[in-house]
Amino acid sequence: MPIQYKIDVLSELKKKGFSTYRLRKEKILGEATIQKIRQEELVSWDNMATLCRLLGCQPGDIVKYSNDEAL
Repeated sequence: MPIQYKIDVLSELKKKGFSTYRLRKEKILGEATIQKIRQEELVSWDNMATLCRLLGCQPGDIVKYSNDEAL
């Protein structure tokens, strides 16, 4: 896939005090979204906005575009 995570999102969230348990318990992110992040699958823009808010960053700090695929 040409869009990939630049950072280990769950690790960065944990550094900010957001464990996966807390994310689920406080209904910040659902289990399906957490699993997508674990499997390095992309999440919705709504969830990306939540990640940016929690991490205090921009989407470009989380994901990158890689033009490795032939058209």
